[in-house]
Amino acid sequence: MRRQASRDTAPEMLVRRLLHASGVRYRLQVKVPGMPRRTMDIAFPGRRIAVFIDGCFWHGCPQHATSPKANSDWWRVKLERNRARDLETTAHLEDEGWLVLRFWEHELPDAVAARVVAAVRGSR
Repeated sequence: MRRQASRDTAPEMLVRRLLHASGVRYRLQVKVPGMPRRTMDIAFPGRRIAVFIDGCFWHGCPQHATSPKANSDWWRVKLERNRARDLETTAHLEDEGWLVLRFWEHELPDAVAARVVAAVRGSR
């Protein structure tokens, strides 16, 4: 699992390039306020917008999630904890007044970037 990228993944990089090209500036890997071991993939701290681009396997995508056959009990618990942590992080940020945008890695980067840009420009 150490070799698995947790940041700067290909889907995240594509979205970031599109955001930058559209003139939107952002911060990367910003710590979630009050949760120091959790970070937002892309953040707009001034506008209080958090963007997460979740991997289908690691975060339990309803379309593409798979269950490993080897050591299945351990993996089931691990992936359930990931999903619970995502829900907890989203709820915490929303309670703090943040708009949380979550996307799956399989979503089209153009569509993701368009929704993020709309949210950022709509919050001015």
